[in-house]
Amino acid sequence: MTKPRNEAETRAELIDTKLTACGWQTGGKIRVYREYPITDGKIQAGGKRGKKLAADYALEYQGKILAVIEAKKESAYVTNGLEQAKNYAKRLQCRLAYATNGKQIYQYDMLTGKQQLVDNFLTPRELWQLVYQDNTNISAWRQRFADIPYATNNNQRPRYYQKNAIENVLDALMQGKNKILLTLATGTGKTFIACQLAYKLFQARWSKTARQDINQAKRQPRILFLADRNILADQAFNAFFPFAEDAKVRIDPGEIKKHGKVPKNAAIFFTIFQTFMSGKDVNGYPEPYFGDYPADFFDFIIIDECHRGGANDYSSWRQILDYFTPAVQLGLTATPKRKGNTDTYDYFGEPVYSYSLKDGINDGFLTPYKLLAITGTMDQYTYDPNDGVVVEGNPEPGKLYTEADFNKTITIPQREQKRVQTWMNIFKSTDKTLVFCASQKHAAMVRDFINEYAYKKGWKTNEDYCVRVTSDDGEIGEQFLRTFQDNEKTIPTILTTSRKLSTGIDARNVRNIVLMRPCKDMIEFKQIIGRGTRIYEDKSYFTIYDFVKAAENFNDPEWDGEPLPTPGTKPTTPLPSKQCITCGQRPCICLQEDKVHFDLHEHIADEIEHTQAEAQWEHHGKLIGVTEVIEMLVADFASIVANKDEFCQQWQDYEQRQVLLDDFATKGYDADKLAAIKQHAKLQDCDIYDVLLYVGYNVTPISRQQRVANAQVNIKHKFSNDTQQQFINFVLEKYIADGEADLQLDKLSALITLKYKSIQDATNILQLNAEAIKNLFLTMQQVLYNN
Repeated sequence: MTKPRNEAETRAELIDTKLTACGWQTGGKIRVYREYPITDGKIQAGGKRGKKLAADYALEYQGKILAVIEAKKESAYVTNGLEQAKNYAKRLQCRLAYATNGKQIYQYDMLTGKQQLVDNFLTPRELWQLVYQDNTNISAWRQRFADIPYATNNNQRPRYYQKNAIENVLDALMQGKNKILLTLATGTGKTFIACQLAYKLFQARWSKTARQDINQAKRQPRILFLADRNILADQAFNAFFPFAEDAKVRIDPGEIKKHGKVPKNAAIFFTIFQTFMSGKDVNGYPEPYFGDYPADFFDFIIIDECHRGGANDYSSWRQILDYFTPAVQLGLTATPKRKGNTDTYDYFGEPVYSYSLKDGINDGFLTPYKLLAITGTMDQYTYDPNDGVVVEGNPEPGKLYTEADFNKTITIPQREQKRVQTWMNIFKSTDKTLVFCASQKHAAMVRDFINEYAYKKGWKTNEDYCVRVTSDDGEIGEQFLRTFQDNEKTIPTILTTSRKLSTGIDARNVRNIVLMRPCKDMIEFKQIIGRGTRIYEDKSYFTIYDFVKAAENFNDPEWDGEPLPTPGTKPTTPLPSKQCITCGQRPCICLQEDKVHFDLHEHIADEIEHTQAEAQWEHHGKLIGVTEVIEMLVADFASIVANKDEFCQQWQDYEQRQVLLDDFATKGYDADKLAAIKQHAKLQDCDIYDVLLYVGYNVTPISRQQRVANAQVNIKHKFSNDTQQQFINFVLEKYIADGEADLQLDKLSALITLKYKSIQDATNILQLNAEAIKNLFLTMQQVLYNN
């Protein structure tokens, strides 16, 4: 009897042959991808990655992936891989998902839901005709766009969701839509998507006059990139890498005044709404600069962060969009539809593609987060004149001040100083950090407290360790921000701000976000959290220090999910008030009530205390605490390791232990969560091995000291050499004091140096070479865990 083929043999001998017979052989417009990468694997503690997703086969024709295939070994049931194939097809926007064991083929139609055994794979042309039934003009444009490869920069190629977004926008263009919306979480590359779209349109010579007749595609389009902040326009200008410098122009009021006219000799134009709204006529009356362009000048307009007012019916910026109505307008936003931004969705319509924060984290393209909620004894305060000295204002005795009042109507510097010291005692001093404050004045106060405390703690800093970046700080603030964004620069390390840095700032190495002001607006909260999601080397999560109960926003059941249905009525809110330059609030609160500055007596300030709640982690878009982690671990234990004996046996072998820990991490129980379980169970003196035995098998835990004592007889029997026993005892003493981390191989060199000053001295004293010392280290661990 012939032995059934394994999966590799099934692919090579059966599936590849059938694909070739059906016309699927790479060449020309046909591409057959094997092990087509889809996700990077969720980031875990220590920078490790969860399982990456890759399709066994992806079938591409005319630039579009039309089907995926999940292959299994010959003896497997034909539909064993169907759910995997459907998952891949959904992500890649494929029409068909195939599951096969080489002998049989099972086909699933993602559009209709029809599923059946089939004799063969569809041919490239059959599959294309199934997916597209275009008219002649759309087919021609589709082929034109498909023939243009994506622009590459330092080997950066579009991820699957970025391709989906680009393809869906191009489809909307071909279908005649004039207003298009993309909703993608912060850090997922909206500017990169915009760049690739502009490149495709530019190379295809698409224009609003040619969209109905490809034969009219004679000129390259004029594209406008609109933002509401200079730094965003500058970032986009620099990010549009495929375009020659003379094809791009940054529209600047100073340059307009210098040349006496707006620039028109370019292909890609970058500016901010405020620049287009400025300008004066010969008599000095306001005359917006955008009116100097003919209304049909631009073919395609990209509105960055479009939720911030440009689409509002009452926004003065809306005049720009209305004026350039002939152009196709693409809105980019990171915020799904919520109460505060329905006007954006009313204007653009439902997004042609959405990609959420939860998706980005689970796919490994965004960094997970950890929450530390911190409460204090002065989170609210009832004024008592005996508590301190009134520096300013006329507070009423017995008046209650809540979080919303602090640093707006009442300032108590010592309260803020205590908060600063609390989070600075927790965080790593070299981690880049953003601190969100209640006002620009508050941001200055917090900046000073940070720098003072850093000096008091003896940290190696300089005068720019912490700086303020607000609208009042002008160009020097912008320079600080640019330096902060440079991942090679370590100073400034901390930025304080009020609202300026809540959106659109591309700083990949942000490790901490400190919330020292209330944040009740869901949209703004999502934007602030987005400052920490960008991926950077050795960044396995970012931490949110929450002093103001802003994390209640995480309870949103739609947390960064799909947009809500469009309401039937348009918003009727009045014209938004401007942000006050004094208090930094919108609307101004300067005259709402007397401002109070109250200095506490020293003994009252000393009594302020803060309590840190147990950490919470992101888990599939929700926050979970250590209690939920333990409950899930108990339920998942049997799916990670078969039984207690197997668990103990694997743990004794160093390499198998690492595999086992990786398996736990892949399931969501990384080193950070395991350490939290240990702390929660008050087992800090125990090895994580004993903690896991306790959680998984209800074995009474013992301390590290007891574990060493239990192993001493076997250690002495196993290692009779006195000098070797001395080294082993030294390692075990460190293990008892500091924990199981000292048993990692990457700690061995430091342990040797600490004991013997150098590796050479160690080899001489122990009479062992480096490899033998390593074996001694690992064998000792086998004995340690064999009891």
